Amino acid sequence: MTTIVSNKVDKVNKMSPTRDHEWLEALHDLMHLARSMQRRDMPDDGLQPMEGRALGFFVRHPGSTQSELVLHAGRDKGQIARLIAVLKDKGLLVGEPDAQDRRVMRLYPTDTALQLHARVVERRRQIAAQAVTGLSATERQELLRIIGRMQANLRGTGQD
Repeated sequence: MTTIVSNKVDKVNKMSPTRDHEWLEALHDLMHLARSMQRRDMPDDGLQPMEGRALGFFVRHPGSTQSELVLHAGRDKGQIARLIAVLKDKGLLVGEPDAQDRRVMRLYPTDTALQLHARVVERRRQIAAQAVTGLSATERQELLRIIGRMQANLRGTGQD
């Protein structure tokens, strides 16, 4: 005869809210949802996620070099070289030789890239606003403060 245990704990769906790592899963889920919304709402941007991040780097830092993107992105030179070639082929980046060192290529976003980036940023703002609906200004500031502390902790610059 088999005995059925009625108070079985469902460890998959009912995780303890006190586990130290659950905030990371919740944050991951939040970012995945936000990115999914962005990709769903803007399928015509024609960019892969890393292409979009690289383009954003050059919009924020026009005239930067491939080497600077390598340092920023933490990717290898080959990956970044291929990525830049794709963005150039799509007409989103142009290169100009550095005035002091003609071997160095300075990269700039095109007008098309700036327009595309502006649309992406506006949609991100809309998604961010939707995400914090119902949170007070104080709660939003506290959230930023906490995230900032967590970033500092992971970078090794946190304060005890």
